[in-house]
Amino acid sequence: SLSKLQLKPGDLDPRLFSRLRHLQKLDLSDNLLDKFPSSLALPDLRVLNCNNNKLEDVTALKQFPLLEELTYENNVYLTLNDDYKAMFLLENLRLLNGKDITKLANHVRRVNSQKLTSKVTAHWEKFFAGQLPEKHTAEQLRTIKEKFLESAQTNITYGPSSLSEFTRWRVKMIAEEFLSSSLGLELNTDPEPEEETEESEEEATESPREAALDVSQITLKPSKRKRNNSKSVSGSKRSKSQADPKEEAAVTPRNAEPLHFLQCHSKGNSREDFKTQLWSGVFEPLLDSGAKKDPVVSSSRTVATCGGESVCLIDCETGMVLKKYKVAAEEFFSVAWTTLTMANSDSRRRSHNILAAAGRRGIVKLIHVASDFCYGEIKAHKKPIATVCFSPTQATHLFTASYDKRIALWDIGIPDSDYNFKASQLLVLEALSIPLRIALVPTRPEQYLLAGCESGCCAWNIKLEKDKKSRTFEAIFEFPDEDGEMTSSHRVDGLAFLNDDVIVSKSSKPGCIYLWSWSRTFDTKAKGCQRAVAAVILAELEWSNTDLSYLTLSTCPAKGYVFCGDEKGSVWMYHLSSHLTAWSSPAKGKRSEKRIPPTQILSWPELRANGEQLTEVFVNNVVADPSFSYLVVLTSVNITAIWKKS
Repeated sequence: SLSKLQLKPGDLDPRLFSRLRHLQKLDLSDNLLDKFPSSLALPDLRVLNCNNNKLEDVTALKQFPLLEELTYENNVYLTLNDDYKAMFLLENLRLLNGKDITKLANHVRRVNSQKLTSKVTAHWEKFFAGQLPEKHTAEQLRTIKEKFLESAQTNITYGPSSLSEFTRWRVKMIAEEFLSSSLGLELNTDPEPEEETEESEEEATESPREAALDVSQITLKPSKRKRNNSKSVSGSKRSKSQADPKEEAAVTPRNAEPLHFLQCHSKGNSREDFKTQLWSGVFEPLLDSGAKKDPVVSSSRTVATCGGESVCLIDCETGMVLKKYKVAAEEFFSVAWTTLTMANSDSRRRSHNILAAAGRRGIVKLIHVASDFCYGEIKAHKKPIATVCFSPTQATHLFTASYDKRIALWDIGIPDSDYNFKASQLLVLEALSIPLRIALVPTRPEQYLLAGCESGCCAWNIKLEKDKKSRTFEAIFEFPDEDGEMTSSHRVDGLAFLNDDVIVSKSSKPGCIYLWSWSRTFDTKAKGCQRAVAAVILAELEWSNTDLSYLTLSTCPAKGYVFCGDEKGSVWMYHLSSHLTAWSSPAKGKRSEKRIPPTQILSWPELRANGEQLTEVFVNNVVADPSFSYLVVLTSVNITAIWKKS
């Protein structure tokens, strides 16, 4: 045992360790190791404990071929990718961080390798086989080798995005072996330089078996959803909905298919919980890992969802719950991602995704997902927080909108290698009522913020100035009421930008979703405090006639889509790209006189739990990834539904 000795890599002298020929168990936990010397020469080592160090790479562990048990928990720079590297390199490994990985490791070493080998071979045959002349120079050989290795690592994908670093690592290894064995090319066998970036996900806090149990009792029947008049869910605070005679006519053959239905936010992990409300979901941003940076080309398929006492990270393709965070007596209402550049103890800087989660207690939890660690909290408000969002231009700037009728701007700071951080409040925006949804103006995110509130929609100037820490709204927007008169007094429970100018908002007026122009509504040349401004409405979307509130909307700007769920479990989809083109013309386009119908309605399928059909399903929120590959539907019955675009 060499635990708790503040050991650094230089303290592990190979000359000493090479004499320990029969050492079987070594404890190096609670030290300062950021790497392993590559020549410790412990040929009989079976058990290794490296918990609570600062390791950044596991490839040096291949020098211990008989290793059976390995633990390296609480090494913040190690991710799921490193777990897979360890499983591949150590053929006798049975336990990793206390879990039996025998079956998964066999899959990694065999099935994964076979799939990638086939892809590497096909990539060479398709793109490079004809580029190497029969008589070639050493320079030509070197050039094509470098191009092939780079191309293979960039373009060959397999498995979830959370394993992209491991995939690139294996692809490079397989490609080099292919060149050596098939073409006789000599290769550089020096250890690969460490990656400059890493993925943000690692092994689930719940095992795959536990996650599967969460959803095993829910069955999907392929038949169409039946109408029913069952009693409403007990405890529901929402009023009953009105039937919409237009709904059936709007339903079209769908181009999205149901993929998973997950019950992963249950209180106390109860299988009987079909009452927990799910409120918010947001897709994890991709770190710069060498892949294409265009979010439409390579967007994450990992989504963070919240509801009840828990926050879950879900792989949309597999339905696997990658992580689950719980806070007793909390009810989470909102989650948001940001990417921070953090330094380790050696001042090396890397990008890491941070998740903020907040809800009924008015506290923001800050979670470093890669290290599976909630490193801090901000006591932001004394009343519940309805929603949170990060600035797209200032990674540490977080907005929190609360039931105390205030929106606060925080600088959450950047944690150091020991997770010390300092948060500070930069600004407080005063509202007339509870802010429900907030959105930053895409063209000026550092200057203007919009909020949909219980009694209206307002805009604030948020440009930071030393002498103005607290501000009232700069404009309040007017919309038609049920009689056609303009009014600023109405609940706005849905708010999002569809592009740089067009705003989508949902009013308390039944069946009403407006599209309106920010630039044409808000004249910056005539700005004044608390002035009422009539929204320049471009169009109105046809939606359910329900009088239920808090069924919010979302947008997919890259694809020109608007999504909104209803009181029957359905998702209304509007593809508005052609309309956006017309509205952006020099003439700016006239308002569409007729309501724009949905392009498609995804009907709630017939789900049965414990043999009984789930009824009265409200869609609280629905979100798509940037490329609109997946659609995540968050409901009032503790079900997260994941649809995949056909």
